[in-house]
Amino acid sequence: MARVLTPRAEDFPRWYQDLIAKAQLADNGPVRGTMVIRPAGYAIWERMQAEMDGRIKVAGAENAYFPLFIPESYLRREAQHVEGFSPELAVVTHGGGKQLAEPIVVRPTSETVIGEFMAKWVDSYRDLPLLLNQWANVVRWELRPRVFLRTTEFLWQEGHTAHADEADARAYARKILHEVYEDFMVNVLGIPVLVGLKTARERFAGATRTYTLEGMMGDGKALQMGTSHELGQNFARAFDITYTSAERAVEHAWTTSWGSSTRMLGGLIMAHGDDNGLRVPPRLAPIQAYVMVVKAGDGVTEAATKLRDALRDAGVRVGFDDRVDTPFGRRAVDAELKGYPVRVEVGPRDLAAGNAVLVRRTGGSKTPVPVADVVSAVLAALDADQRTLHDEALALRESRTASVNTLDEAIEAAGAGWALVPWSAVGAEGEAKANAQAVTVRCLRRADGSVPDSEDEPELTAILARSY
Repeated sequence: MARVLTPRAEDFPRWYQDLIAKAQLADNGPVRGTMVIRPAGYAIWERMQAEMDGRIKVAGAENAYFPLFIPESYLRREAQHVEGFSPELAVVTHGGGKQLAEPIVVRPTSETVIGEFMAKWVDSYRDLPLLLNQWANVVRWELRPRVFLRTTEFLWQEGHTAHADEADARAYARKILHEVYEDFMVNVLGIPVLVGLKTARERFAGATRTYTLEGMMGDGKALQMGTSHELGQNFARAFDITYTSAERAVEHAWTTSWGSSTRMLGGLIMAHGDDNGLRVPPRLAPIQAYVMVVKAGDGVTEAATKLRDALRDAGVRVGFDDRVDTPFGRRAVDAELKGYPVRVEVGPRDLAAGNAVLVRRTGGSKTPVPVADVVSAVLAALDADQRTLHDEALALRESRTASVNTLDEAIEAAGAGWALVPWSAVGAEGEAKANAQAVTVRCLRRADGSVPDSEDEPELTAILARSY
């Protein structure tokens, strides 16, 4: 396999690009910074969408859709928002062969346009909370693009909510943080994430608080996997999102926003991939078991077909490969690259002995299994390997995280992984010093691992790292 992919230890960025190309996940688009997500990659994104969407709906939000084009004046109504995004904006100045009277921004995020309609739809406290989500594409003019991680156009979900008071807005932002994002990332993606509060320097433009989920990648760097923001009343004031309270007073609403994107595909690759390709956690995998005809022979294809159907009946997502005109070795390498959790190989010799061969992508074991036991063996392997991937990622994070006491020690430790250091030893001045050396404060956490309400709380721990 070293001839197929650059080894991770030799050149991690090159390995990442090789894997995306060889596993047929994506291609670079025709405009710099854009990407074409190929069927193999999009199938994984669809599974991410399905898992996330179900959790978002359980949390009470409803899906809607808002326009791609936003009047420039909407963004100017929130000065902090413009300041945070203006370098990344794509602006349309001509349409239909004529110069537009007002420039139109291609959405970088939708707080402003959704805020406009929240103001229209909310009249009374009875209309709150208003809980909305949309699945969409956004555009941010990226100067240093990298497929899935940073692209000019990417896919995401963005949630936007309005509440009658600050406590309800905060509780909902945290509900999304833990019950949607953390649950999905840990239990489906198999990526252990540290959940915490962003510093004032790192938080989203216009937010009063930004909560984040940080995952460690295979090279020890951090990746921001998703964020949830309290926006206070900033956007409500800018867009006049008001309601009449039960006491008949006119009040501004409290709003939140939260999002996760195709960046998670990059995180999946870098957290779980190895020198043989992608490893997809079984709960996420579009194809959990890949049934392969090794070689033509009496009853082989028929036996493989029956196994495929039995696995499907047991609720397993199954792929089927009977392309015996293509060398089996080539097909097996392709299956390894794409990270199918389990392969069930059916050939004349094993079938004559009443067996199929069970190949597990995690661990690489190859085990003859009686045909009658294949379904139960596959189900057991899927369950075990989901845990194994999570545990391996957790062990990596623990082995590459150092607890230190000073900022200088933290910056040094961030060269190899993550550093845990007292926030009191960093502060705003120390954060600027770290940033100058390409090290950022990923988040702040309490001593018990919970998420603080403010960076001014005593005895907080800062997590410093280099990041994507």
